[in-house]
Amino acid sequence: MATRTTRSKKAKPAEAQDSGFMAAFRELGVEKGINPEILFDAIEAALVAAYKRNFNAAQNVRVTLDRTSGQYHVYAIKTVVEEVQDNIQEISLAMAQQISPNYQLDDTLEVEVTPANFGRIAAQTAKQVVVQRIREAERGIIYEEFSSREGDIVTGLVQRVENRNVYVDLGRTEAIMPQAEQIANEEYAVNDRIKAIIVEVKNSTKGPQVLLSRTHPDLLKRLFELEVPEIHDGVVEIKSVAREAGMRSKIAVYAKDESVDPIGSCVGHRGFRVQAIVDELRNEKIDIVKWSEDPAVYIANALSPAKVVSVDVAESEKMSRVVVPDYQLSLAIGKEGQNARLAAKLTGWKIDIKSETQAEEEGEFQPPVSADSADEAADELGGEDFLAEFENDTFEADEAEEAGEAADSAEEAADAEADGTEIADAADAEAAPQDEDKVEV
Repeated sequence: MATRTTRSKKAKPAEAQDSGFMAAFRELGVEKGINPEILFDAIEAALVAAYKRNFNAAQNVRVTLDRTSGQYHVYAIKTVVEEVQDNIQEISLAMAQQISPNYQLDDTLEVEVTPANFGRIAAQTAKQVVVQRIREAERGIIYEEFSSREGDIVTGLVQRVENRNVYVDLGRTEAIMPQAEQIANEEYAVNDRIKAIIVEVKNSTKGPQVLLSRTHPDLLKRLFELEVPEIHDGVVEIKSVAREAGMRSKIAVYAKDESVDPIGSCVGHRGFRVQAIVDELRNEKIDIVKWSEDPAVYIANALSPAKVVSVDVAESEKMSRVVVPDYQLSLAIGKEGQNARLAAKLTGWKIDIKSETQAEEEGEFQPPVSADSADEAADELGGEDFLAEFENDTFEADEAEEAGEAADSAEEAADAEADGTEIADAADAEAAPQDEDKVEV
């Protein structure tokens, strides 16, 4: 089977009347960002549609277009058969061999049928085809451009708000921010300039649909990359982000170079860097904590601004038990558990927070002796003997305040023993109620 093209002697190549026709299409391609070859293919398809519309032709036709001169040729495609049953689609072997003796059965023959001109209706059809092809090409380019940018931050202008959806002009296309991706209690006015992150790009029949979000945790990450050069350059690394949009966020940062302060880099001089991000997110609170390979240290940092006394971790269960001072318990948990919840999201660990009193009652915690508390207790007892005797023991922080009372009781016991009076039981009886009061406090 072979394909041969035969040009009729009467047929002459058609040429665009406007000498700037091809140049105009090239300029259009540059303006729209479309490959000129796509536009030329669109012209060929338009000429095919125009020919069929103008001559009510149902046969297969092919159009060739000279990319330089603008000349075009129209060819009718026919199949060589022994006996013709369809004059439009077929041609007899005898007639084909009159054109060229090399034709055989089942060969494809192209006969040039280029018309001198097209009618008004055909021209309108050609215009519609060209416009449709250009629109499809634009949609394809926009889809490819934005589908490769999923997860990137973009800046746009609010065009309108309809049915609680915000439509944002991104320049080349219009994006949609659904209500679920909007920050609660945040109001959007026309022409407001906002930053959002591309979460998804859909290719629908109406063209590419770009979905934006201002609640996604990656938005906070991208904003820090824009504001902090150290993060953009890779000197400081963002390890994790936890966010409750519009209320509070936590971000864990780390620097391989020990001479670089990752938290200070993010905060900036006088807090200018982090304040710019807070302003963009409409005063959303942001906690910047230092990441650590040690889970206990990392969890303690994640509970900032609360102070942590101790952290016990269970690697197999990915669970931790945190003890905080009594007066820091509410701060560690946060309003409606927000601080603890964000810390758990940030670290990926389950966190059980207890106060010192709760931990002591359950027998899970004994605070270590601090050097300052031991020195104060030794001074009140009048020497270094107390410190030497109890330097390896543990005691509660508030017992240091009652060390003086213990010293008085010891002196009374010594005097009574010298007089031959046994008061050891009385001393024990006095000590018991003191301990009970301390637990209640």
